[in-house]
Parts: sequence; structure tokens; C-alpha cells
Amino acid sequence: MAEDGEHHGFKIVTGADSFGCSLKDALVSHLKSLNIEVEDVGTDSYYSVAAEIGRRVSSSPADTRGLLACGTGVGVAIIANKFPGVFAATCLNSGEALNCRSINNSNVLAVSGMSTSPESAVEILDTWLKTTFKSPCPASQFKPWPQEIESFLENSIPEMSKIGSENSKSTDSCSICCLMKNRELNPIDIIPGGSMKILRETPTSAVVRFEAGSVEPAHHHTFGHDLVVMKGKKSVWNLSKKERFDLSVGDYLYTPAGDVHRVKYYEDTEFFIKWDGHWDMFFDEDLATAKEAVEKE
Repeated sequence: MAEDGEHHGFKIVTGADSFGCSLKDALVSHLKSLNIEVEDVGTDSYYSVAAEIGRRVSSSPADTRGLLACGTGVGVAIIANKFPGVFAATCLNSGEALNCRSINNSNVLAVSGMSTSPESAVEILDTWLKTTFKSPCPASQFKPWPQEIESFLENSIPEMSKIGSENSKSTDSCSICCLMKNRELNPIDIIPGGSMKILRETPTSAVVRFEAGSVEPAHHHTFGHDLVVMKGKKSVWNLSKKERFDLSVGDYLYTPAGDVHRVKYYEDTEFFIKWDGHWDMFFDEDLATAKEAVEKE
């Protein structure tokens, strides 16, 4: 076990759903009393808050740990573990906290708002904070690990960290991405920075690419269209309905026929789009006016 104070070299990001927020707040107060830097992202659905914590720990594993709470502590751990380099563990007692730190080098602690009292949660958290990787624990009968087991544990962390990263770099499994592989997109002459590849006709589908910083002036079509973002980030302003949609990878949007909409691309962005009928595009403003309007947002 580490001595008090040895765990102050990192920040802890916290979050919870409505079933775990009270317990999370109690643990945040305890962390602050230990002079540990805490960033609380607040309360949201268990999957949204766990994704936020998982993303932050994954992007900065050397100096960031996570603390999550939901009704059971299980849902948030499942979602957080989707991010490479995140080792989230649900702990209902201090023995489990000892085990997950010793064996798995857990960097995200998940606790149960419905099953764990604040007093027990503080004990779990303190144990998790103070226990170092490969320490004696219940699983080792509180004895030092044998050399062969210690070597296995040491090698397991980099090996496990590769699993999510390897998946992200592997051959595309998405059928749209596979369809587009090694295909050239043709420039969209009427919009600077845009290019398109028609995949099929009637109903028509295409993959469209825009460079970061591109703007589509307000326009409308005689058809409605569905789109799914494959890469990047964009905002769509539906001027007819006075609505704004901020879209990133995996997000879907349907725009009805005739609705006037303006688009801004913040990153190099690709999206799949499908519509019925022949392609048309009627502009309702020029590019300069569009850029000026976007800058005011």
C-alpha cells in the first residue's frame, strides 16, 4: 500500500447519473479534503457521463484517474471500459478495491449509489487510492505475488492497452467505409472545399467530404435527405425551423424537403447522405453572407 500523499500526483475526474450523484458528491468532498485535484463533470445519463470520463482518462492516462457512480456501478464501468487504456472496476467493498488496483492497475473506480453507504464508499475510495499496482491483496492471500505472476501482471497492462487501439487502426468494418476505401471523391464546384462520390442512383446515396473551415451557404433541396457523420465535426443550422444541430462521428440528421439550412465544418469531415430523386441545390444566400452569419454564432 502506498503512503498517504503518494497519490496526489494525478487529477481525478468524476461524474454520476441520478442514482449515483449523492454518493459521488460525498466522495468529491472527501477527495478535496485530501487535497487531491478534482474535476466534476456533473450528472447525466450513466452512459454519457461514463463516456466523458472514459474519454478523458484514455487521453491522459499518466496523470488522470476517474471516479464514477451509478445505481449499481456496473453500467458506468462497462461504458468507460470501451476507451483504450481505461481499466474501470466496480467495487462494492475495500477487498475488491485492493484486488483491482493490485491485479488490473485500475484507473477508474465505479461505485454503487444504491448499494454502498457514503462511509463504505470512502473506505473503498481510500483503499483504491492508496493501493499500488502488484501490491499484496486478497487474491494473493495478502502475500507478495510470485515472480512469474508479477511478470505476467507487468506485461498485461501494455498488452491490454493495445486492444482498443489495434481495433481503431484495423481494416474498416463499417460497410460504408469499406465501400469508400481507395475511391476518389469529385470536387463540388459550387461549394469551395467540398467533394462528393455518388455511390448509387435511385434512391441516391453518396459520401461527401468537406475540408475544415468550409461553409455551405444557406440552401434547400426539393428532396429530404438523411445523413450520418463518418468523420469530423460539423454544425447544421435549420433556418426554416430555427434549430441548430452539432454533429460528430456517428450522429444522424434528417432534413426535410424545402427546409433552408446552412452548414459549418470545424474539422475535415466526411458523411454518408441518402435522398430520393435527382440531385438539386438552390442557394438562399451567397458564401460571404453565410460566413458572416456563422462567425456571429
